[in-house]
Amino acid sequence: MIQHVALIMDGNRRWAKEKHLPSLIGHDRGINRIERIVYHAQSRGIPYITFWAFSTDNWSRSKSEITYLLNLFRKLFKGKMLRKILKNNGKIRVIGDLIAFPEDIREEIKNIVEISKNNTGIQITIALNYGGRDEIVHAVQQIVSDRIEKCAITADLISQYLYTKYQPDPDLIIRTGGAQRLSGYLPWQSVYSELYFTDSFWPDFDEQAFDKAVAEYEKKRKTVWKITVCISSGTVLDY
Repeated sequence: MIQHVALIMDGNRRWAKEKHLPSLIGHDRGINRIERIVYHAQSRGIPYITFWAFSTDNWSRSKSEITYLLNLFRKLFKGKMLRKILKNNGKIRVIGDLIAFPEDIREEIKNIVEISKNNTGIQITIALNYGGRDEIVHAVQQIVSDRIEKCAITADLISQYLYTKYQPDPDLIIRTGGAQRLSGYLPWQSVYSELYFTDSFWPDFDEQAFDKAVAEYEKKRKTVWKITVCISSGTVLDY
């Protein structure tokens, strides 16, 4: 059974341009899309879902867009959507280097994470100011700071120093918007993940599109399982 789906929510500005709307409106529509996907994943029994909302590279965008996005995050963490998810027993986590954000946003994040810490429903992780290389550098710095002996450093140990130590690695990573790369998203955690790329822009990514991605994942896993069983039993397959 699939345990964890991670998403790269790409294509918000291009969606708005295609609709002849101001480009920043696409970010609003993108944030609103999160709620539907969370509830749909929950209805399918998926216990973990992660959304990449802001990359370390996004700081290079225009000042006006950065300001708009920061205000959008204020709205997200103070708004009804996440509060509704909490009432449905959802658990909120946020990963990334949050020190770069204004204090009021950090406080709102801290508050909602604290409120939801004992919830036992679907765990929603939001990646903010997240970059995969930065995460690994941070982990190494912490290991050095803790004076871990060289012989004790293993892959499992490094995993325990990552932002994502509280959740399993993603089974499936979905990227919308047409690009076929991870762009630094969960590089350590994605080594065995199935990757699914779609041309659909994130604001158009609905429950049916999510089901299509999961179905493709299940198809691939069944094929791998069938081949593994046949090899172990000595059966020859003719494809």
